[in-house]
This record gives sequence, structure tokens and C-alpha cells, in this order.
Amino acid sequence: MKKTCAPLLLGAVLVAAAAGTASAKDAGDIRVRLRGIDFITDTSGTTDALGGSARTSNDQVPELDFSYFFTKNIAAELILATTKHRVYVDGSTSGNLDLGSVHALPPVLTLQYHFLPDAQWSPYLGAGINYTMMYGAHTGPSVTDVKYSNGLGYAFQAGMDYEINDKWSLNFDVKKVFVSTDIKANGGSVNAKGTDLDPWVIGFGVGYTF
Repeated sequence: MKKTCAPLLLGAVLVAAAAGTASAKDAGDIRVRLRGIDFITDTSGTTDALGGSARTSNDQVPELDFSYFFTKNIAAELILATTKHRVYVDGSTSGNLDLGSVHALPPVLTLQYHFLPDAQWSPYLGAGINYTMMYGAHTGPSVTDVKYSNGLGYAFQAGMDYEINDKWSLNFDVKKVFVSTDIKANGGSVNAKGTDLDPWVIGFGVGYTF
């Protein structure tokens, strides 16, 4: 992702910087962004039979998001990205377990308030919901089968737009997403119910306003 997304973002920034002066947000605007995100899991949970603590790997991926401005100050944002994570249980009575890998698709919908919509530096806060879908699970050497449940959660957000001109902008965004999953392995003999993933999603990207 770093090798493919970074040149794309840099190219878009250079084109935008040469295009003109900044302009304010307005009601009816649709802003599309391409971000590179760091998906940092904050996992907690234990197995019901073996104890130990759950741990998941992080991931870095491209992310696409869409914002619609109801007014100059109020907007809704939907982000779309999918990540892949390795799942472990550390310190169980059977030692450290490698449960394999799984993909997560966590669309997040937030309602935002933009404090300075007419300014070149435009901060915002948001809150909303997410529904995380787990798919593409592959077993690790410690288990013969593994399943993950989907989960509904909520999210908080803070970010900043830098308005380059009336079309192009830069964006920095941080989200805290709260979501949990039930993990079942080896036909249900190993369970980690209510495992919290609770990732931080940190992104930087470029936006275009229609």
C-alpha cells in the first residue's frame, strides 16, 4: 500500500496545489477522498476454556470515503476499506496459539460538525456507527477451523481539512472504532466471545469536491 498509494496521493496533491485558491464548504457539496490509513487494533478478550489474551495484527491499506454536506457545518461521511489481520491467543494453558488470518470490512458512517467551514484550515468532529463484517478466514497451525461473527458498534472521529482551492483539499483524520466479534475454533471447543477489536484508524489523503 505504501508503495502504490504514496505516489498517487503525492501526484494528486501537486496537481491540486497548482490549480488555484481555496474556497469554503457549502450545503450540497459532495467530497470524495482517497486516504492511506493505518488500522491499529486495540484487541482484548480471552478464551473461555484456555484463558490467555487475544491479539491481532495491524494493517495499512487505501481507503475511499464520501462526504455530503447538509449545511456548511454539518456533513455525513461514509468510509469504505477492507483490512487483513492475523489473530493470536497469547499465554493460554496450551501456550501461544495462532488462529490464522481474517479480513475485516468495517464501513463507518459518521455525522460531522465542521467548526470553520469558510477557513482554509477546517477542523471537524464526528460520531456514528459501524457494522464490521468478518470474511475470508484462514486457519492457523493451532486450530483446525475458525469462525468469526460480524459486529455492530460505534465510532468517534476528529479531523482537519486543508482547502487548497474550490475543488481540491488535503485531509488528516483519526477515528476510534468500537466493535467486537465472537471467535469460535475447533468446532466450538475453543471460544473467545466478545473479543474487542476497537481499532484506531489514522488516515491522510486528498479530497475532491463536486
